Amino acid sequence: MSATTDQLRDDVATSCRVLATAGQDDLIWGHSSARDPEGRGVWLKTAEWGLGEVTADRVHLVSPDGEVLEGEGARHSEFPIHTEVMAARPEVGGVVHTHPPHAVALAATGQELRPVSHAANLFVPPGVPRFTDTADLVLTRELGRAVALTLGEARAVFLVNHGVVAVGPDVRMATVAAVVLEQACRQQILTQTAGGWPTWSPPEESMAKREHVYNERALGAVWDFLVRGL
Repeated sequence: MSATTDQLRDDVATSCRVLATAGQDDLIWGHSSARDPEGRGVWLKTAEWGLGEVTADRVHLVSPDGEVLEGEGARHSEFPIHTEVMAARPEVGGVVHTHPPHAVALAATGQELRPVSHAANLFVPPGVPRFTDTADLVLTRELGRAVALTLGEARAVFLVNHGVVAVGPDVRMATVAAVVLEQACRQQILTQTAGGWPTWSPPEESMAKREHVYNERALGAVWDFLVRGL
């Protein structure tokens, strides 16, 4: 097995543990993946383990048809989220799907994500799209394609009454996106409970803040910070 594959499996496992530490664990549900460099599919967390329990040997290679090509363990039924998003977005190297409580709550209200703090500026503008075809599991390639279509060119999508999908050039950055999205949703809910008249950044300020706060170097440092917290 190549060093590159070993690193990918380790990154997926680390992503899962980071997400658990960040409060996005949900019993045995939720998963991260990394694109296989040889084009065979995705390196995906195996099923029946909590995010905080994932080690490199609990990450396996899954083809676009759902066949486990390398590794052991039960395959997550929602693998089409990962394979179809990566098929639609060649620049995406990592996908995260979790059920973070504040993101689920905010999406269920029908509100748009607003940049009331730094966090939402990573996503807004243009905003976080909403997938509403089903709140059930994404079990088929057709539903996976529908999720990818709704995601479009965005960094994340709300699966309304279900969870979120976040993407990045690799699984590290997809993980950072998922963590920051939940922070943004939590802050918006907190802001709403405070009363008064909420304000938020206009689009031009959001774009400036994205470069100042969430540039590539800063996002890499955020990943390092999250890993140090394990």
